[in-house]
Amino acid sequence: MISKEAVYNRLRLVDDPELGLNLVDLGLIYGVDVDGGSVVVHMTLTTHGCPLHDAMLPAIEHVVGQIEGVDHITVDLVWEPPWTPARLTPLGAAALGWNRE
Repeated sequence: MISKEAVYNRLRLVDDPELGLNLVDLGLIYGVDVDGGSVVVHMTLTTHGCPLHDAMLPAIEHVVGQIEGVDHITVDLVWEPPWTPARLTPLGAAALGWNRE
């Protein structure tokens, strides 16, 4: 059985090339659904029209596809709610030097 935790762990291997921080700690992953061998990754980008969209989606499909049992991956790109720096994990905020106080 494929766990959401396994998917999130694999997604931590995909970095935003501009920021050098993984998609999970950037807060770009809004959720993961697993149904048998199908995985849906709900994500956003920091801005509309992000030129890195074309690089990140294949990277997500590649790393998630390496999980045993995954036979179908869908990346659902969503814009609501919009991404803000408040979505950064504590690790992501620290890595970017963001002080949340």
